[in-house]
Amino acid sequence: MQNKIKALNAKIAEAHKGGGDKRIEAQHKKGKLTARERVHFLLDEGSFEEIGMLVTHRSTNFGLDKQKFLGDGVITGYGTVNGRLVYVFAQDFTVMGGSLAEAHAQKICRIMDLAMKNGAPVLGLNDSGGARIQEGVVSLGGYADIFYKNTQASGVIPQLSAIMGPCAGGAVYSPALTDFIMMVEDTSYMFVTGPSVVKTVTHEEVTAEELGGASTHSSKSGVAHFSCANEVALINELKTLLSYMPQNCEEETRSVPYTVADESRESLNTIIPANPNQPYDIKEVIDGLVDGDSFFEVHKNYAENIVCGFARLAGKSIGIVANQPAFLAGVLNIEASTKAARFVRFCDCFNIPLLVLEDVPGFLPGTDQEWRGIITHGAKLLYAFAEATVPRITVITRKAYGGAYDVMNSKHIGADMNYAWPTAEIAVMGAKGAAEIIFRNEIKGADDKEAKWKEKEQEYSDMFANPYNAAARGYVDEVIQPAQTREKLIKAFKMLENKVDSLPKKKHGNIPL
Repeated sequence: MQNKIKALNAKIAEAHKGGGDKRIEAQHKKGKLTARERVHFLLDEGSFEEIGMLVTHRSTNFGLDKQKFLGDGVITGYGTVNGRLVYVFAQDFTVMGGSLAEAHAQKICRIMDLAMKNGAPVLGLNDSGGARIQEGVVSLGGYADIFYKNTQASGVIPQLSAIMGPCAGGAVYSPALTDFIMMVEDTSYMFVTGPSVVKTVTHEEVTAEELGGASTHSSKSGVAHFSCANEVALINELKTLLSYMPQNCEEETRSVPYTVADESRESLNTIIPANPNQPYDIKEVIDGLVDGDSFFEVHKNYAENIVCGFARLAGKSIGIVANQPAFLAGVLNIEASTKAARFVRFCDCFNIPLLVLEDVPGFLPGTDQEWRGIITHGAKLLYAFAEATVPRITVITRKAYGGAYDVMNSKHIGADMNYAWPTAEIAVMGAKGAAEIIFRNEIKGADDKEAKWKEKEQEYSDMFANPYNAAARGYVDEVIQPAQTREKLIKAFKMLENKVDSLPKKKHGNIPL
């Protein structure tokens, strides 16, 4: 009996090291940390409590009975991040390629069950070669069990996925069901089918990085929300992201200490160019409104015509959605609508108030957008805002044209407070196009058509290209000087702190997916 205990303790010690010195060395040569090192850097010192370390696989197919590894290729447990309880699983590529099968999946599901019962986030560190083929359909069933848990946990607790290595086939769908995905440049990949299969089926020559690397998914597909230079940088980003969200859907986010002082920001008074067609960077407006260095952008390299991210206002976490005039003039297109809709729904799930900064000339026209379904995708954003019950405030900085005015959190779809700067233009369309339609006959019959067109353009602009008609009807609550905006927002969000709103009784809505 003593010898058995000694042998087991030796195995446990080896498991704690990460699977043996040779495998640790091999992992480091790839520029990757081991699973245990990742957990160490992620959690507060000494806080990790492992669950299921002695679990092993049960299959005896194809020689699996001859090699057993404690933990079955995944480390699971709980600990704290900056004092907050979290549950974590870290797949260990040094153990059978981190492949997933029955026992491996059951450990992950166990962690997710505990997280839902106790109302704490789940952090998944993914590094797996995929399904363990020796276990056949049992492996596929394990993936489906995890997908089901992901779906049950959605909107209940935050679920964050860190892709630390390969993630292929069925393995990609669990991260896709979570709230945010982070990837590491050059060492992590996500794809349904790998480069060799793509070559066989479509005859395309493509590398793993081009097909499903961090840069591809963070800029082209939008699958990844963050792309990080290395694993330590990713872990630090993960901790920062976590700090902006609550433990679960029943709690509020934690505030950081803040003393309200002079909240005027005079620099905002000169940020809008005199020429209404000249771009400016909306991130400068955001930086002028939020607490210093608190803006944390999500999906930075994807659909850059809209900016989404978290920030703090007077120490409290808020979500920001803002049109970006510096990219595609800030128009709404398919990618921007989908990006913003998902962010809005996350904030609404977890009681994070929303601030919308609006400068939108409309939806992007063209056959490409229409044929790819801009109507349906634009409706996603409309639905997300209309469904949201968290405090919602809009500031119109410049253009608010056409249907995009309605979609970008207007009072008509439930916004709580709407402010406008004096430079705001709230109209069906731009003055030039409107004048061409309304005064077509007058312009056509004029001796100097260009002069008449400009005259009528100015007439329309004076009448509609301002915020005062909307304010007169109550669609805008107040026209404010830009420098006042931060102070107004702090007071308004404070006023809305105890907002209670509910949707009509139903099983769930049918968002236009």
